[in-house]
Amino acid sequence: MSGWRVLLTRPAEESKALASSLSEAGIFSSSLPLLEIEPLPVTAQQQAVFHDLGRYCAVIVVSKPAARLAVQRLDQAWPSLQWFSVGAATAQVLADKGLDVKYPPTGDDSEALLQLPALREAIARPDARVLILRGEGGRELLAQRLGERGASVDYLELYRRFLPAYDDRVLMRRIQLERLNGLVVSSGQGFSHLHALAGADWPAVAQLPLFVPSPRVAEMARAAGAEKVVDCRGASAAALLVALRSTAP
Repeated sequence: MSGWRVLLTRPAEESKALASSLSEAGIFSSSLPLLEIEPLPVTAQQQAVFHDLGRYCAVIVVSKPAARLAVQRLDQAWPSLQWFSVGAATAQVLADKGLDVKYPPTGDDSEALLQLPALREAIARPDARVLILRGEGGRELLAQRLGERGASVDYLELYRRFLPAYDDRVLMRRIQLERLNGLVVSSGQGFSHLHALAGADWPAVAQLPLFVPSPRVAEMARAAGAEKVVDCRGASAAALLVALRSTAP
């Protein structure tokens, strides 16, 4: 385990928490955030949706930033609503607000959520309507599958994600300086930003083991030329630790 020296690419606060979990397991990590979060302005349309949540049979929150912004803007607890999240960490943000949230017991991706019996039951009624709280773009597979099961899906976008400004070759310099032998991304956009930041160094970067949260991101990485992709089947610290334990550096 201690042979791993990995680069974390989540937003700074999330990387800090993940680094602490890895350190307890004897794993060195370095943080280079490739996603920054910027809340979108509160609009009349957004306020109207929050005011009329009762028309939805299920509200799905797909990330911790979406959960944090949602609880800031909720004008009431909506205890009778069916709340769902993709993973336990997002669910905890909502639970701290007093909401009863259901999430997959194993796996924290769209595929696992779609198999959750409570969600299937929620959308089984006629004219089922689902709200997905997210950032700009993403989770199209989730909406597509819900639509195939007869549900109408609305999105409410609460934030945008962007790549912070870095100097050229900062990624390769960090890899070399800290002798990193693994990379971790937590989303498809995180991988896209890693690929873009690598630039001309991508052929060398692509040789390092890359830990990703889902089959979809694994497919993206392989298509871009990543040579050793490890699907953690989740973005949690626990999922990453399992993947690191089962993969030799």
